[in-house]
Amino acid sequence: MRLGYLMIDGFALMSYAPVIEPFRAANRLSGKTLYEWKHYSPAGREAMASNGISFNVDAAITAMEPTDILFVCAGGNPALFRGAGTLQALRRAARFGTIIGGVSGGPFILARAGLLDDVRCTIHWEHEEAFLETFDRPMLERGLFVIDGDRVTCAGGIAGLDLAAVLIGRDQGAELADKVSDWYIQTEQRQAERPQRHSIIQRYRITHPGLEKVLAAMEANVAEPLQRDALAVTAKVSVRQLERLFKRYVGTSIAAHAQTLKLNLAYKLLVETTGSITEISAASGFASQSHFSRSFAKKFGANPSDLRRYGRT
Repeated sequence: MRLGYLMIDGFALMSYAPVIEPFRAANRLSGKTLYEWKHYSPAGREAMASNGISFNVDAAITAMEPTDILFVCAGGNPALFRGAGTLQALRRAARFGTIIGGVSGGPFILARAGLLDDVRCTIHWEHEEAFLETFDRPMLERGLFVIDGDRVTCAGGIAGLDLAAVLIGRDQGAELADKVSDWYIQTEQRQAERPQRHSIIQRYRITHPGLEKVLAAMEANVAEPLQRDALAVTAKVSVRQLERLFKRYVGTSIAAHAQTLKLNLAYKLLVETTGSITEISAASGFASQSHFSRSFAKKFGANPSDLRRYGRT
């Protein structure tokens, strides 16, 4: 199997390593060269990881050799990537039968190339809001990885190890896949649909089931916040009781928490999309742009236009 890795500046080592090391281990444990690989970048120059480490590559993606699976590794702000030559090379590889994979923020680039239209896919949860704001044809799921025909997408992080085990098992058999998992002290191969994040209970350290439902409902309706009365009904408590639960477990009021969710969403959209500030204000649930700008500056110490101009890294 010939593997290729397209390294987009800002990719995370923690997302890249799990989709290459298991194949190296498969070679070693089998005593055969089952997999070989080459690395590419958009222009053939060295690629820079998110931690500042530079990687030498074999060639530009436009000069990619015949490849069975190509993994696009991206992080940072993949929504800003616009390399026309790279996108064209990805489309050409797909036409010639290469399985195209996206890791962490990589699915954003696949979608930009039109390779995820009407395809089941996933992406790292950090990029989810921007992805949904930018594309409407990919069928986004929220699991660890998705294999849909000749498209493979992975949320990144250690989820790549789960994906690699499945690919090795599919190509070389379950026995070798199990050996690779043992090699990397992976006692359980997680299923594709497993969630990417800790549960509400774990993230907020709460024990009240009604409050758990309320927090989940608020996260699912950031742009159109639910009224306190409706949230109280969800929790099966009074509004006053619900406010006390928020003070105890979340450390703030219902309204303040809803505002934080909206501002955090707006921050992601400002950094990861090219939508106008007016569009982002509306998409984040603010009734007016002036209110949005004041609230944003109070929380983040910079107004939205300044963040758009100087805050992208």
